Amino acid sequence: MVSSALVRIILHVDIDAFYASAEQSVNPSLRNKPLIVGADPKEGKGRGVVLTASYEARKYGVHSGQPISQAYRLCPNATYVRPNWQLYEQLSSKVITILKVFADKLEQVSIDEAFLDVTSKVTDYNDVANLVRAVKNTIKRETGLTCSIGVAPNKSVAKIASDFNKPDGLTIVKPNQLTSFLAPLPVSKISGIGPKSQKLLEGLGIRTIGELASHSMEEIVKHFGKNGFWMWNIANGIDKSEVVEYYERKSISAERTFEEDIDDYGIVYKILELLSDEVANVLKNESYLFKTVGIKVRFADFDTATKARTLKDHTNSKQVLITRCRELFKDFEKDGRRIRLVGVRVSNLKKVSPVQKDLLAWIGND
Repeated sequence: MVSSALVRIILHVDIDAFYASAEQSVNPSLRNKPLIVGADPKEGKGRGVVLTASYEARKYGVHSGQPISQAYRLCPNATYVRPNWQLYEQLSSKVITILKVFADKLEQVSIDEAFLDVTSKVTDYNDVANLVRAVKNTIKRETGLTCSIGVAPNKSVAKIASDFNKPDGLTIVKPNQLTSFLAPLPVSKISGIGPKSQKLLEGLGIRTIGELASHSMEEIVKHFGKNGFWMWNIANGIDKSEVVEYYERKSISAERTFEEDIDDYGIVYKILELLSDEVANVLKNESYLFKTVGIKVRFADFDTATKARTLKDHTNSKQVLITRCRELFKDFEKDGRRIRLVGVRVSNLKKVSPVQKDLLAWIGND
């Protein structure tokens, strides 16, 4: 255990059901009701997919990546809305602005989650609950959104803790509670351990994080290579990675994990379109052009593959992005395997000058 003088206080803030909650924040009549963000169901005959669902809709079995027609059969009385990316970006920006007030350092990791280092903002772990409640209350008052927050001495445990008591949760893991908190949890709670790794661990008699922590590190490394060293450290509550306050954008990406592995590639194409839409809006709001398009596909056996293509010129065209992603996926479609995750990534970025930005807006190149 590191000495108390060196113990950090890290928060992982995760906005609850962000896209659905954003819609409810601007339309209070949708609150506490089943709400599904995605395609138009067209009375159960729609061909699109679910982007996300409110917690009320999830009780009916609706989840992200699901065919919209199936969601309609499960929950026909839900309200269905198309994504409003401009609203989501505005609310996300507002939340980050609020969080910066409370943080020594802040690292935004996605549109709806961030890590905060608040070590100097509080006396100790007995004092942190008051700060976290202030964070939650300010976000709720200023945006109408609720968030779940995990507090721990490092980023990995804070992230696990934020998922522990959703929605509107608060879970604090003090340094002397790391072992007791992690030990009973399934190994799948560690970000990056998927079905394939989980199955291999089960073959070693390891099902919980505690069993992984008490296992021989050498044996774990023997089976998983350097990834095994990382897994064993996280299981033992060891993670020295810093909260990275600022970095120059090298790429912009978005991905979705299907709750059930799928072989309906029509759904995959719809998800790629939604992800392209999400990435294109980040490009627009942060004033970037891209030149390289890539996609990632993770199959049911956890085998992961990527493909990329570099364009002749930089652009921020959403339609170009969608078209290239569809072209790239055609090679994977021939594979025929069930798919667990898909992602869209743009790189080789270039900042748009104010003049270019105005010109692009004028010609409608978005």
